[in-house]
Amino acid sequence: MEVKVVKVNSANASATAVISNETIKQKENEILKTLAKDVRIDGFRKGKVPPSILKARYGDKVKTDAEQEAVKELYDIAVKELGIGEDNVVGEPIFSKFEKKEDKIDVELKISFKPEIKLDGYEECIPKFEIPQVAEDEIAQRVSNLLKTIAPLKTIESKRGLKKGDFAVIDFEGFIDDIAFEGGKAENHTLEIGSKSFIDGFEDGLVGLKAGGQRDIKVTFPENYGSKDLAGKEAVFKVKLHEIKEKDIPKEANEEFLKKLLPNEEKPTKELLGEKIKEQIKSEKISKLYHEELKPKFVEAIVGKFSFDLPDSIVEQEMDIHFRNSFASISKEDLEEYKKDPQKAQDKRESFRKNAEDSVRLTFIVNELAILNNINVTDQEVTQTIYYEALQYRQEPKAHFENYKKQGVLPAVKMAMIEDRLFQTLFDKANEGK
Repeated sequence: MEVKVVKVNSANASATAVISNETIKQKENEILKTLAKDVRIDGFRKGKVPPSILKARYGDKVKTDAEQEAVKELYDIAVKELGIGEDNVVGEPIFSKFEKKEDKIDVELKISFKPEIKLDGYEECIPKFEIPQVAEDEIAQRVSNLLKTIAPLKTIESKRGLKKGDFAVIDFEGFIDDIAFEGGKAENHTLEIGSKSFIDGFEDGLVGLKAGGQRDIKVTFPENYGSKDLAGKEAVFKVKLHEIKEKDIPKEANEEFLKKLLPNEEKPTKELLGEKIKEQIKSEKISKLYHEELKPKFVEAIVGKFSFDLPDSIVEQEMDIHFRNSFASISKEDLEEYKKDPQKAQDKRESFRKNAEDSVRLTFIVNELAILNNINVTDQEVTQTIYYEALQYRQEPKAHFENYKKQGVLPAVKMAMIEDRLFQTLFDKANEGK
């Protein structure tokens, strides 16, 4: 097979060849010989089935397999002639021509590979920034919030009504059309009024009720409520209030509270607590600065600064992703238009080319910067991250991981982790000495 290879640029090449019928027939015969060793057909011993019988039964599949082998041979020859190595090929080869004729098949393949990238001076793209400062009133407010969080509840002795911020100890039971529904009953349940833990209207309906009192509260379940039997329906909750409690918040952190807030310190003090909280707030501010301000500016600058050839196959894949994702926000009418008018659909897909190119360019830049800065994320770290995410959402970790694996997004998760770690490292280096 004669193959002509043309290197289009540093990331793409074109390979053309003419696959003769003789080549296809030769490969068909080879496939039939292999098939004859294993196939079983009634009336023939294993390994003794005549090629004519095999061809009559499996002819179409054998021919398809032979054509695929010929194309694979074309691909292997092209990669070898390019001298790029199989590991540097990215994406799937794209057929720009596959024309079957009487005596041959004209084939043209587009092959993409990792581009050549030079990122000299990338540090200049890191935005200049000032380290966030922490004010004393921020520390005081955080201490106050912490004291509120760990403060115990105490029952109020006065006969006043329930108000927002109180904790109500209640019995309740829900009814729809005077019939109690499953899951709508509880006893001695503690509810913070104003926490929005219950359906809209429930907590507000309790405001003003005194300990020992009872009240019927009408609510409407949201249309998107988890239970289809309750979604969108009106309900009445019969509620009895046993106690009203409130947080017993100290004016300042005493020794008992300091031990709770600094459990790993032998001698917890107010000053030490202040220092720890100051570090925490500063870390939070820096993280917010990195992700919400510096990262977008850095990405925009570095994508704009460095230009290099992009693998066409990867750009096309990225365009497909953008195009498919756009379906979530378009109307049914537009979707029908795309089905009726392929050109309109193609124009819509083409509109994502610039975004796709920027996304692919950034991916290669991040990968190169990660190598330069010795940034790596192991498969074990990816697994741990996904497991932790599952626990946060109260899902079964192994099933959550398998779902990611099935969707084929594990490489994307790993790349996102590398990107976060890389940007953190770059910004931390820029931060040193400030």
